[in-house]
Amino acid sequence: MANPYSIGRDCRITLLWNGTRVDLRDVTRFQANQEVRQQRADPLNSTPVEFNTPNGWRGSFQIARANAALDNLVAAIESSFWNAGTINTGKIYQYVREPDGTTTTWEFSSVSFSLTTDPWQAEGMVHQTCNFFASTRTKIS
Repeated sequence: MANPYSIGRDCRITLLWNGTRVDLRDVTRFQANQEVRQQRADPLNSTPVEFNTPNGWRGSFQIARANAALDNLVAAIESSFWNAGTINTGKIYQYVREPDGTTTTWEFSSVSFSLTTDPWQAEGMVHQTCNFFASTRTKIS
């Protein structure tokens, strides 16, 4: 019998930055939350009205550091800024294997992120965490 629920192992993440694919080995956590702006009207002659307008996505992902992929990406972003004054944005692709066997692909666009790294210490794995903001999330398939 197939698992009827989504579990963490059903998710894979890839970055596309400035036309270059960055494959992330050993992603151990991914989270993305929709941000909204609350709009509200308080008419004098009726009940209040409130609705939300989309305002991007904020999230994070963590990897068990197995190579310099994220460090190299951050170095390239910094170099572009300091040498040419440009700040490139990228895309995050989230591939989710659904319980029915299909795959859903989400594209997070106009991504900016910051990187933090666990301390380097004897006998301890090093994890890196990226906190990101994306302007939109679009279903690709």
